[in-house]
Amino acid sequence: MPKLIVTTREGETSEIQADDGLTVMEAIRDNGFDELLALCGGCCSCATCHIHVDPEFAPKLPEISEDEDDLLESSDHRGETSRLSCQVPLTADLDGLKVTIAPED
Repeated sequence: MPKLIVTTREGETSEIQADDGLTVMEAIRDNGFDELLALCGGCCSCATCHIHVDPEFAPKLPEISEDEDDLLESSDHRGETSRLSCQVPLTADLDGLKVTIAPED
């Protein structure tokens, strides 16, 4: 059960546990973080689950898809380690993953 460390937009940090196979978006949503809207439910069509990944973990993530890249291009808050949390599956390799919920566009 991977550990996920989530920092909110206000800078509050929480540590949560998530089942293998869930996406980061599902883990955040299921643990009561209401500010991560995830309006499309994980279909990679809205970018409302935008996160910033700790640079230490960025190389461990799956390669960004063209669709995800296009959606992130529309964000005023895109950074070098921006990802859509619905596109990042949690695995044992990502235990301790640190993410920050991106500002709302």
